[in-house]
Amino acid sequence: MAEDYNRFFEESAAQRGARVQTMQLPGTDARYRLLLIGAGKIGREHIQVAQLLGRATVQGIFDTDRGSIEAALALFQEIGAEAPQVHSSLEAALADTSYDAILVCTPNYTHYDILQQAFKTGKPLFVEKPIATSLVDAARIVEQARDYAGFIQIGMQYRYKSQYTEAFRETKQRNALGAVKTISMSEYRPPFLDKVKQWNKFNEYSGGTLVEKCCHYFDLINLMAETRPRRVYASGGQAVNFLDFEYEGQASDIHDHAFVVVDYDNGIRGSFTLNMFCEELYEELIVAGEKGRLIAMEASSFKRDTASVGRIKVEVEGHADYEFRDVTYPGIVERSGHHGATFFEHEALVAQLEGRGVNSATPMQGLWAMIVASAAQHSIEEQSVVEIDDYLRQCELSWLTD
Repeated sequence: MAEDYNRFFEESAAQRGARVQTMQLPGTDARYRLLLIGAGKIGREHIQVAQLLGRATVQGIFDTDRGSIEAALALFQEIGAEAPQVHSSLEAALADTSYDAILVCTPNYTHYDILQQAFKTGKPLFVEKPIATSLVDAARIVEQARDYAGFIQIGMQYRYKSQYTEAFRETKQRNALGAVKTISMSEYRPPFLDKVKQWNKFNEYSGGTLVEKCCHYFDLINLMAETRPRRVYASGGQAVNFLDFEYEGQASDIHDHAFVVVDYDNGIRGSFTLNMFCEELYEELIVAGEKGRLIAMEASSFKRDTASVGRIKVEVEGHADYEFRDVTYPGIVERSGHHGATFFEHEALVAQLEGRGVNSATPMQGLWAMIVASAAQHSIEEQSVVEIDDYLRQCELSWLTD
């Protein structure tokens, strides 16, 4: 947890937006070949963003679901990209040494097994969040990553959202709030979308809502706190969504709301609120420090043709952003996926392929986001406070308590 987080936030959302305005998009310098494992919704987002950035192209794909393959091939045609090689098996895909990096975008419960095979290639890896569905598997991946020949980037693209980039610049680089004391995040949104075989409706396959969906937010809170979480308390459950839903005889058990409180070693307190039975999408980060309060928010929608809007305000006397300022990325990247964040996540991937240092999410950071999320889910089940060190020892992960 002692990594230098500030380096990542050296560029403002406005500077990123200005760069986009001067770029030739789609780009014309596609020097890297990507292999995509998993052609579902998030996999297809990566296809589209890679084509838009134009620094790397998806030239090979593999998926066990034929419908996902067909949807991906239709997307290649729609965006005018050269059709990729469709591999007949994971083994055949990984045996092809012509790729410069491998993107693992399959359902959560498959990540660990796929990575065990992908590690044999020594290639740079991009792995969608969460890195696994259990802490034991995630910790094992972190241990393997220490001696891995290539880099491993975790798909925590919310770090790249415009309003959070600005929030970190204000609090960490400019010290606008003074010492941070409390960090509060919230997400209000519609229910989980349909996925292949509806895997995201079940804790067994997703890791649970707070791991599957909310590790993004715990990653952001951890980054802001800059130290280890000490204890977690959570309350939540399944109140509205999928109460009567079954797939192949199995009843959905996924949570649709939660409140989470996190205490950190340095005295900072964090909280997270989730509600997944709303019509529209709204995210908010509120950071309070000695000097005042910062609010970073995003209003969006899953409805077509509804643009997202990111804004930030800093309630500190004399601050230029005392009233809300629009920090929305240019439309061309906003529309490309996850409101522009995936575009800049791909920039970081290319930078690492070029040997340039970036502060993208590491396996260890992905693990700590999972630790908070898993502890919160355990707290809900046990209806008790979870002391992190005790919880890690219970999970036989005492090496993380050192």
